[in-house]
Amino acid sequence: MTILNKPFSTAHNTAPFSKIKTEDFLPAFKTGIKKAKAEIDAIIKNSEAPTFKNTIEALDYSGEELDRISSIFFNLNSAETNDEIQKIAQEVSPLLSEFSNDIILNQDLFERVKAVYDSKSGLDLTTEQETLLNKKYKSFSRNGANLSDDKKEKLRAIDKELSQLKLKFGEHILAETNKFELHLTNESDLSGLPDGAKEAAKQLAESKDKDGWLITLDYPSYIPFMTYADNRKLREKLSKAFGRKGFQNDDLDNQDIVLRITQLRFERAQLLGYKTHAHFVLEERMAETPKKVKSFLNELLEKAKPAADEEFKKLEDFAKDLDSIDELQKWDSGYYSEKLKQKLFDLDDEQLKPYLKLENVINGAFTVAEKLFGLQFEEIDTIDKYHEDVLTYKVTDSEGELVSVFYADFFPRAGKRNGAWMTSYKPQMIKNGVNERPHVSIVCNFTKPTKSKPSLLTFNEVTTLFHEFGHALHGMLANTTYPSLSGTSVYWDFVELPSQILENWCYEEESLKLFATHYETGEVIPMELIEKIKASSTFHEGMQTLRQLSFGLLDMSWHGVDPSNIKNVKAHEVEAFGDTSLYPDVAENCMSTSFAHIFQGGYSSGYYSYKWAEVLDADAFEYFKEEGIFNKTVADKFKTYVLSQGGTENPMTLYKKFRGQEPKPEALLRRAGLLK
Repeated sequence: MTILNKPFSTAHNTAPFSKIKTEDFLPAFKTGIKKAKAEIDAIIKNSEAPTFKNTIEALDYSGEELDRISSIFFNLNSAETNDEIQKIAQEVSPLLSEFSNDIILNQDLFERVKAVYDSKSGLDLTTEQETLLNKKYKSFSRNGANLSDDKKEKLRAIDKELSQLKLKFGEHILAETNKFELHLTNESDLSGLPDGAKEAAKQLAESKDKDGWLITLDYPSYIPFMTYADNRKLREKLSKAFGRKGFQNDDLDNQDIVLRITQLRFERAQLLGYKTHAHFVLEERMAETPKKVKSFLNELLEKAKPAADEEFKKLEDFAKDLDSIDELQKWDSGYYSEKLKQKLFDLDDEQLKPYLKLENVINGAFTVAEKLFGLQFEEIDTIDKYHEDVLTYKVTDSEGELVSVFYADFFPRAGKRNGAWMTSYKPQMIKNGVNERPHVSIVCNFTKPTKSKPSLLTFNEVTTLFHEFGHALHGMLANTTYPSLSGTSVYWDFVELPSQILENWCYEEESLKLFATHYETGEVIPMELIEKIKASSTFHEGMQTLRQLSFGLLDMSWHGVDPSNIKNVKAHEVEAFGDTSLYPDVAENCMSTSFAHIFQGGYSSGYYSYKWAEVLDADAFEYFKEEGIFNKTVADKFKTYVLSQGGTENPMTLYKKFRGQEPKPEALLRRAGLLK
C-alpha cells in the first residue's frame, strides 16, 4: 500500500506532495479501484431492501480514496507533468474508464437504484436528496444500464478508446508547444516589443544556454510578440506555428484523432438512443437541445455580425493608412488592434502594467472576496506543494472557521499546459456530521518576474485571474451534503456564471482602487486610466463576440451531426467558420487539431456555455450595479443561492431565487455596446 492509500496525516488533510513518488501512482490506483469495488459490492450485497441511505447515499460517498488519488494525479498531469506521468496516465485512464463502466453497467446495482427511484413519490426527501436520486438514476440510464449485454460491451470498448485518445490529443499539443522556439539573435527583430517582454525573452534564452532572445508558443511569450512586434514576417511565422499544432502530418498530428473522437462520441450517443453526441450532452444542460443552442448562437451572431464587419473594415482602413497593408491577415489582428486601441483611447497594456503587480492583484481579489463574502486569506507555508512556484493559503470566515485550503500556481513551465483553469484536490461534503472543507486550486500562465521587474500583468491577465478566482469561490463556498453535487458540480452552462461575474469588478473604480497601485511609487491608478479602461472595454466587442461564436458553432458542427461523412478536418472547419470568418483562411493552419476544450477537456457540445453564462453574468451584475457593487444583501443572496448550492437544484430555479427573475440577454448586449 502506498502513501496515497492511507489517510494523510497532514495539516487539514492536504496532499503530501513531497512524499509522493511518481511510481506510487499506478499501485495506488489499483488499490483504490479495488477498495472502491468492495464498497460497491457491499451496497449490492446488502440484504436490506434498497433505501435512499443504504443505496443512493452510500453510492455517492463510495470511492472517496480513488477520487482523491485521481484528483492529485490528473492535476499534476496538467500542471507538472513529465514523460513518466504521461505514460502512467495512458495506462490508468482505461482502468478508470473500465471501473466507471463496471459501476454504470452493473445490473444488480442498477436494480437497487431503480427500486429507490421508482418509490421516490413515497419518500420524504429534501430537494438536494431528490436531485441526487435523479442524478444517480440518470447516470445509469444515460450510460447504458438499460442496454443489452452485447451493447454494454460495445459501450465499454468505446469509452476505453475515448479516454486514451483524449489523453493523446493533449500530449501532442503540449509536445508541439514545447517543441517550437523562435530564436532571435538580432535585436532589431524585437522592434516594438515592450522592455519587459524583451527581458523575459532574453531570460528564457539564458535559461536554455542560448544567446539572444527566445519566443515560444506559451501565452506570456506568444501574446506580447503578436501584439507588439513590428516585424510582420516574424509575426506570420509565429502565428502559423501556433495555428498548425497537431496539423503537420507527423507523429504529433491530431487529425485522425479528431475524426475518431467525434465518430466514437456519435456511435456512443446512438447506442444510448440519442440522435447525436450533442443531444446526449445537452439533455443535462440549461440549454437542453442542439436546436436551442444553435438558435441562441445565431441570434447573437445576427446582433454581432454587423458590428464585427464595421470594426473589421475600420481596422483594415487603419492598417492601410498606417502601413499600406493591402490585406489584413490573422497575424495582423493583435498588432493593429492594439495600435488602433492606443490611438482611439490613448491606452495600452504597457501603461497599465505598472499598476497591476501580480501580488497586488491577488490581494485585490482577496479583498473583493472579503468585502462580498466575509472571507479572510492567510498565506501559509505549512502545506506541502508540488512546485516551489505554488502559493498556499488558509481561507477562513468571519468567525475564524476554516472555509477552504487554496493553492495558486501562476507561471508557465515545461511540464504545464497552456491556459488557465480552476480545479480541486478535495471536495466539500457533509459526512458523519462533519462538514469536510474543500481544497481548491487555480492554475494560470502569467509573465514571470524578471531580474529588474516583478510580475506585472496585462489587463487581460487580471481578468483571467479574477475569472479563475470566481470558479475558486464557487468551490470554496460550497455547502452541500453530497460530494457529487458540491461546488462546481453544476450544469456546464451554469458553471461559468461565478467566474464571469467576478471579472466585472476589474472594470469598477471602487474595486480597482483597492489593488491597482504603481509597483514603484505606490500611487493609486489615476482616474483617467480607469475611465479609459471602461471606455475601451467594448473595443472590438463585435469581433470578439464573433470569435467566441465561431468556436461554439465549430463545436456544434462536430458534435451536433452524424460525423461519418466528414473525411477532411480542415475542409469541415472552413465550412463551419463560414458565417463568422473575417480574416483570410491560412491553409497550413487548423483550429480543431488543437481545440483542447472540446477534444481533451469537458466542453464538447458545451463551448456555447461561455456566451450563455455571459448572459447570466451581465444580468446578475446589473443587479449588483443597481444596489452597489459591494452591497451585502445582494452578495449574501449570490452566496446563498448560487455559490453555496452547487448542483443541488435546477440552476434556473437557483438563479431566479437570487435575481427574482429569469436572465435577459439585453443586459449582455447593453454591456457589449451591441444594442443600438
